[in-house]
This record gives sequence, structure tokens and C-alpha cells, in this order.
Amino acid sequence: MRAPQLGLYVHLPWCERKCPYCDFNSHEALEIPETAYLDALIADLREEAKGQRCDIQTVFIGGGTPSLFSVNAIKRLMDAVRSIGLAADAEVTMEANPGSTEAARLEGYADAGVTRFSLGIQSFDDACLMALGRIHDSKMGREAVAAARDSGASSYNIDLMHGLPEQNLELGLNDIRSALSLSPPHLSWYQLTIEPNTRFYSNPPRLPAESILGSLEEEGARVLRAAGYHRYEISAWAQPGQECQHNLNYWRFGDYMAIGAGAHGKLSTESGEIFRYAKTRQPEDYLAAGGIKRKAFRALDEADRQGEFVLNALRLSEGFSLDLFEARTGLNASRLDTTVRKLVDRGLVQHNQEHIRTTDLGLRFLDDVVAAFFAEGSA
Repeated sequence: MRAPQLGLYVHLPWCERKCPYCDFNSHEALEIPETAYLDALIADLREEAKGQRCDIQTVFIGGGTPSLFSVNAIKRLMDAVRSIGLAADAEVTMEANPGSTEAARLEGYADAGVTRFSLGIQSFDDACLMALGRIHDSKMGREAVAAARDSGASSYNIDLMHGLPEQNLELGLNDIRSALSLSPPHLSWYQLTIEPNTRFYSNPPRLPAESILGSLEEEGARVLRAAGYHRYEISAWAQPGQECQHNLNYWRFGDYMAIGAGAHGKLSTESGEIFRYAKTRQPEDYLAAGGIKRKAFRALDEADRQGEFVLNALRLSEGFSLDLFEARTGLNASRLDTTVRKLVDRGLVQHNQEHIRTTDLGLRFLDDVVAAFFAEGSA
């Protein structure tokens, strides 16, 4: 095994209103205990850094709605990250929602060290936004994009969903065209899914038929490619050189520390162990513990390593090299041979010399492809 890149995930769990489709660890709050939470985050970070190499290459501040936190809070957080070891050219992404941001605040975040914003636009159609329970309208979405562009940060992402309630093919394509008219460096474009423990799960909206979803995926991809964007991950499109480095580290089975209520991390040890862990989920419990208590800790056995590596790496259009598989898992790549041959025969995977990637068909049925590797790893 070779030590992978190190990232940091920071979870800020509060939002103004819980969206009916959201199954993330987010909590509505009229008032946020900002100072107490920053105290806990920094204590958590220092605990994570003990005995850990700290050359952090990427940071992702997610939520919830991180832009509900003040500029001073984000500055204090970034100062703490720098104090334990942040690369000079680190990518620092922060999620922000229209309706909770303004130009002056985004500029302040950029001054504090944020280099990239991820904007939760979801749609540019007011009726679709209302159906999704969003608190902003299309005008506010465009204003947020302009604020991110002018903030001084080096890049930004537009988060866009499709397959929305009552959405037809033309409405879905209009959302893409609206996003492209703003020339974002990066676009996350993914289908709405109905998850358990959400309001949509207990009261499902009327969603587009499978035939519309299929046509939208196909036509939307064509429009994005024609505009010069490339699909480097199953739901991520970017202009050249604008890929999200933090997410690439996830998909390449890299390491990342995690701080904040419910945050999940993955770390490798010098002795070759790989483990995943999570922080206590409820914000009040996290605060009561002072941010330093891990709720769950799991070492990955060989089957886990194989399955989880493939689960992540095959999300990438480039797939993965056998050398990367061995470097990240500590396993011999020959253990993949039988599964790869079966999937190649089914037209789901391509195996070119030392590289494996999904075909277009395999990407459409990625869950089936990944399940085959999990089954083989546990055999």
C-alpha cells in the first residue's frame, strides 16, 4: 500500500428548512449555537490530528447549509485547519444555498480561504423549486451564481437535479440550458431519488416516467458534451481542469479525516490497516461530547476493501488502474480477474491491459457491476 492523498470533511448540520427529499444529517434551526459548535469542531480537529500525517490537500465544508454560519466562524475554522497542516494550493469547497447567501458574505468566505463554492440551485424553474420545497426562486439562484463568480474564489459548482415532480423532457433540458448560459466551471447533475426517512418517501410526488428519464439522461448528456463539458464521474460534469479534487479523492479511495456531527471519515495506517469511522450524529450529542467522541469505528477486511474500492472507483468515467487498486487496498489485483472476465463478456466492463472501466451500458447498471465485485470479494 502507498499512502493516499489526505482530505478533510467538515459537517455543519443546520439548515433553514428541511427539504422533503433530503435524507442527509441536517436539522432545522432558528438559532445556531455557532460559537459552541466551532469550539467542538476545533477540538475534534485537534483530536483527529494526533498521530496523523497532516498535509491536507482538500477540504469540503458540507451540511446542512454551511452558508448559515458567519464569515468569522468560517475564518476561525480555516485558521484551525491551517494550524495543523493545509497545503498552500489546497482546494477548499463550501456548500452554499441561494436564500442564505449574499455577495458580501461569499466574498468574506473566499477571503477566509474558501476557493470553491458548491451552490444548491437544483432547478431554474420556479414551479419545480416549489415542488422540491426549496426556499429560493430562480432569480435568487442566478444571483447566487453571480455572487460566487465575483467572490474571488477560483471556481464554483452548480448543483442541479432532474427527474423532478411533474418535470417533462423539455423542462429538464431547459434547466441544463439555463445552467449552461451561466458558464459554470462545474456542474453536478443527478436524478432525484426518493429515500427512506424523508417526507417524499411517506408522501411520494408524481415523478416522470422511466421513458422520460431515459430520454432526459441521453439528451442532457448530448447538450453538456456539445457545450464542452466532460463527464468525469457518474453525476459530475466539468470544464477542462475544473474537476472537484476532493470528490476525486473519494472516488480514488483516498483518505479523509472527518469532523462535525455525523461526519464520516476513512483513514489508512502505516501498518496497512484501513478503517472507516463516524462521529455522533445528533448535534446536541456532539456538542455534549465536546466533538471528540467517535460513535462508530470499523476496520475493513479484504472483501470490504475490494468492494468499497470498486464501488467508488467505477463511478469515474476513467475507471481505475490495477496499480491504483493495489496501492489503495494492499491486495493483489489478480483477485479481480474472474469477475472482470464475466463482466467483460456481458458488455458491462472494458479491460484494456492494466486498466478497468465501465462501458456506457455498465455505467447505466453500475449497481449490478459493483455487486458482482462485492460477491466475488466475499466468496
